[in-house]
Amino acid sequence: MPFPTLETSRLALVEVTPEHAPALFHILANEDVTRFYGMNPFRKQQDALNIIASFKQTYDTQQGIRWGILIRDSGTFIGTLGLNHLSLYSKKAEIGFELDPAHWRRGYAAEAIQAVLEYAFETLALHRMGAVTFLENEASVQLLKRLGFEEEGILRGYLYQDGSSYDGRIFSLLRPDWTMLTSKGEQGYVS
Repeated sequence: MPFPTLETSRLALVEVTPEHAPALFHILANEDVTRFYGMNPFRKQQDALNIIASFKQTYDTQQGIRWGILIRDSGTFIGTLGLNHLSLYSKKAEIGFELDPAHWRRGYAAEAIQAVLEYAFETLALHRMGAVTFLENEASVQLLKRLGFEEEGILRGYLYQDGSSYDGRIFSLLRPDWTMLTSKGEQGYVS
């Protein structure tokens, strides 16, 4: 099946390919990005090529979808966003993302997430979207809440990075809640 390309007013969400490896390496080699990512910073270009291959395998086996986030006007690759732990049978997935710090606080993450939520709930007919953050990742926590996600609790020892396990905050957004938010134009959504 062809990879689903999504567009917003400012962004194109596309399949991540080896041509994106240098930009992805630049982003995931940055400790400010990976501090709350659940993996160590990249140290070599091959790391980017390896993760791109894993994105493709995950998509091919229908276990997830990872989009590259491009600024439409310039074609600049600024990060990735994806559906992890996708289960079409169980109608659920977890959302995860990262952006180049040069593009933080411009609304790009919220814009891209809204497009992926629409695809997940409308096209894939998912019922539940989850998200897990490090306890200290206040920027992601606030973004998820603004988009209508509800905090469900703490998952003890759920995240692993740098040889240690960390607690994670679990959030969810259910399709009926998303439908209500989008119909009312709430929480950063545009009707």
